[in-house]
Amino acid sequence: MLRPLLRSSPSRISSPLPRRYSHILASKRPAGDTRYGIALPGEARLQGRPLIAPSAIQVKRSFHATQRNQLGPVLPVLAGFLKASTTIEIARTAARIALTFVPVILIKNLKSRKELRWAEKTGKTDEARKELVLKRIRNRTILFHTLLFIPVLLFWATIAASLERTPLTGRWRLILLSPEEEEDIAGQLAGPGWYQAVGEILSQEGPPQLVSPSDWRFQWVQDTLRRLEYAIPVLQREHELVPHWADCAGEEGEVPLPPPADFPLRPRPRASEYLRRFAELTAARTVHPAPHALAGPPYSLLLVDKPDAANAFSYGFGPDGAGGVVVFSGFLDEVLAKHPSGEQVQEPQEESSWLTSAFRGLLGISQSPLRAHPQPTPEQTSQLAILLAHELAHLVLAHHIETLSSGSIIWPGIVSIVTDVFRAILFPVTMLFGPFVNDALAGMGKVGSGEFAKLTEYCTSQTQEVEADIVSARLLAHAGFDPRHAVHFWEERSGRELARTMECSPAKAERILNEPESTSLVRRWMGETHPMSYTRVQQLKRELERWERERADARARHLQEDLEHEREDQAQGPA
Repeated sequence: MLRPLLRSSPSRISSPLPRRYSHILASKRPAGDTRYGIALPGEARLQGRPLIAPSAIQVKRSFHATQRNQLGPVLPVLAGFLKASTTIEIARTAARIALTFVPVILIKNLKSRKELRWAEKTGKTDEARKELVLKRIRNRTILFHTLLFIPVLLFWATIAASLERTPLTGRWRLILLSPEEEEDIAGQLAGPGWYQAVGEILSQEGPPQLVSPSDWRFQWVQDTLRRLEYAIPVLQREHELVPHWADCAGEEGEVPLPPPADFPLRPRPRASEYLRRFAELTAARTVHPAPHALAGPPYSLLLVDKPDAANAFSYGFGPDGAGGVVVFSGFLDEVLAKHPSGEQVQEPQEESSWLTSAFRGLLGISQSPLRAHPQPTPEQTSQLAILLAHELAHLVLAHHIETLSSGSIIWPGIVSIVTDVFRAILFPVTMLFGPFVNDALAGMGKVGSGEFAKLTEYCTSQTQEVEADIVSARLLAHAGFDPRHAVHFWEERSGRELARTMECSPAKAERILNEPESTSLVRRWMGETHPMSYTRVQQLKRELERWERERADARARHLQEDLEHEREDQAQGPA
């Protein structure tokens, strides 16, 4: 029911970049357009030679959340094979095989040593027999260490292959999915797949009421989202595109710019590209692997007419609209009521046939009969941008893929391996009481695995929330919004969960929608939301303070360089 509606939405409206990025993408807005409280300049023209040719920067899906591996020519090939969801299952199978034969080897070695002790005690020592028994003990010991070494080596090699740094922040994380598996996930959500998946989440409380794409509220949210999206390509080449960041300190109404990130957004080659690169390197030729295009703008958007829900969430991963943001109208109502402008904008009434009206009723699209709507102020647009930038940061950093990998592959596999080890150790005891005790231990392992998965999911989610706040400040700055306003925005919501991210698990999304005040065991262990909200605000303040420190250091370095150049010029002048 959602796909016909959402695929027939009007063309997306582009929003301009700030003036300092006008050489990246020229605005297509007519001059003097001030819709939604945003002063949109006319088609920007570059004064003088541009820093980089405009054709060099394109808004496209050519980045990925994982930084390229910088290992030797052989290790990347092995890492390409090990970085897959099936590898940890192979390690688990190898561990089960080892645990099956290890007790047999230990028992046989125990019997062999008992035989040697008995022979020495009775004096019936046969040197040939003794040499044969010792040889068998040595062979079994080698086999014992080999059986234990293979699964351990395979497990840690898999963990090392999936270890990567999060872009823009540099946090170490584990994503045990190959590029091909990620593309398969993105392909399932591309196009109408995202709307279908989000529709299933929203339908848990009944058919959702969607705001029409022709509604002014939808256009306001969409324009703000597109304006933030245009800042994403800058995150790939901040050193080149924003060399003047130290001069933008946020004085006299100017937006402060962040220092270039040490870990920019960069593409990652495929496993097959690693093989091609290895072949080229053996032939003493330089080759640059072609990156796989994933996870970029434009993102999908849904506006749900739900006045009692003042929040938003992001969902999905991949290009072609496989990732997107869902905003509830309650948040817009809250923002519009906080800074009322008093100005009204008149729009011509849309003529629709009775057939269109009937389809709107069947699809659950609400349409306001009023054609006059309030004019959003810059303050209101800034608050909307802060919320959208937070959710957009989750998509840019591929947090949904990280949660899917850790919650569905890595931690369940680790818990399963540990459970198998304990069952193998306790098997000599449990075998005396029959198979039911062993089955009970297996059941307890499954229950513990579920609770442990919830615990790790909660901890990962909180880390991602802090990280999204930090990256959203960078997005806001490059899009022309003052990131310092985000501190006050989140401080006002320190006691509420306004913008919690729903990861790739529909079960978690449903839990957040239906049980916003969850009192699960995990939350009682880790604390309620207020301490976490305080931590988020403090981390965001520290990030902005770090910008100021690095800006001061950069200015000091520039001043020192200018003084040295002046001394050199003065020294060369008389000569």
